[in-house]
Formats: sequence, structure tokens, C-alpha cells
Amino acid sequence: MSCAQAAARADEFLHLLRTNPSRVHATLLAQALAGDAGSQLGVAQMYLEGIGCERNTGEALYWFQHAAHQGDAMSMNMLGRIHENGWGVPVSYELAAVWYREAAEHGSDWGMYNYAHVLANGRGVKADRAAAFHWFERAVDAGHARAMHFLGQYYEYGWETAPDAERAYALYRLSAEKGDYRGKCSWASVLTERGQIEQACALLRSAMDAAPAYFVEALRNDLRQSRHPQLRELAEHAVP
Repeated sequence: MSCAQAAARADEFLHLLRTNPSRVHATLLAQALAGDAGSQLGVAQMYLEGIGCERNTGEALYWFQHAAHQGDAMSMNMLGRIHENGWGVPVSYELAAVWYREAAEHGSDWGMYNYAHVLANGRGVKADRAAAFHWFERAVDAGHARAMHFLGQYYEYGWETAPDAERAYALYRLSAEKGDYRGKCSWASVLTERGQIEQACALLRSAMDAAPAYFVEALRNDLRQSRHPQLRELAEHAVP
């Protein structure tokens, strides 16, 4: 299949998912029952979010497990999220860490990012910031936007590496360009220091549109303390 054909099929699938999600669910379920790991991942996600079907965390867990045991790295990562968040199961940071590591070692950029986080915070595993640095690097190499922001902090503050402001700023900028709201805020801070207030405001507005309410509220509080009137004004227009 050519790249153009693959793109056309992906567009067709997304259109059907928007217009007839129950049909997509039925199709994926049939393919999942036939043993297709990708379909097992897809139907598990639909059960988890209640798309095209009633939300059912038990069914989601069942199909993520089937796909994971076939080597599907994203399903391994999702099992980590299920155990970390207690979606239909008791919260277990230890099991979450186990599955994040499996996902990371099987090449999932989200698995690398999540495993780096639990290592950095000692959540379910012994804290190991050096190992976290390694996995953030791996995730960045795989193109993960959020990991770029966190690796930038390692370089900015000299965690497990020599401080390197230019490397940190380059990572913040790349994270922002890839759409991560934390990266946008960090890059906006750099632009503010450089006197590029208008560009910083545009980035911060974009970040506020994408960030969760708790993050927006914390950002508003920070902006209220700014010496720049444009940023103080922006804080009052940001609704969490």
C-alpha cells in the first residue's frame, strides 16, 4: 500500500469514527475477536472512553491485556495508565511502573515518557533521576513533545547533566512547536526574557486553550506577578 493510499484509508476511518462510531466499534470488535492486536487496542480504547459503546473499563482492561500479550507497546502503556489511575482496578503504582517499563522497552514513546516520570518521582519504583534522564532522552529521540519539555528542564537546571541553557531553550522551542502546552509556557518565558512580549503572549494564549484547568489557574497566578502589563492583562482574560 502506498503512502497516499494509507493516508486515504486513515481519513476514511476517522470520518467513519466521527459519523458512525458504533459501526467502527462493531468492526474492530470482530477483528479483535479474530486476534488482530491493532483492533484489540482500538476496541479497548473505545470501551475505555465510551465511544461507539457503553463505557466499560473491564472490557477495556481485557482487550488491552490481549493486545499487550501480543507485543503491542501502546497497549502496555495503557495498562500502565489503568493501574496508575485506578480505572476499574485498585490503584497500583507498582503495576503501573511495570507496564510503563514494558511499553518503553518495546519502543512506545509514551511508555518512555511515563516510565521516565515514575523514575523521576519514585512512584512505584525507587527514584532514579539518572535513569529518568535516559528515558526522557529516548522519548525525545522518538519525537515526544512532552518529553522535550521535561528534558529541557534537566538541561536548564543541571539535573544529571551539565547545565546547558541553549540546549534547554532549543528543547522548549521544539516542544512548543509540536504543540505541548508546557513547552509553550517555558518557551514563552524565554521569549519574555528576550523582550519578545507579543510572541510570548500568543504562545501563552495557545497554551491556555490546551492546558487543564489546574495548570491554567497556576499560570494565571504567575502572570499576575509579571512586571509586564501585557502579561498581567493576559492573566485576567484566561478562564480556567
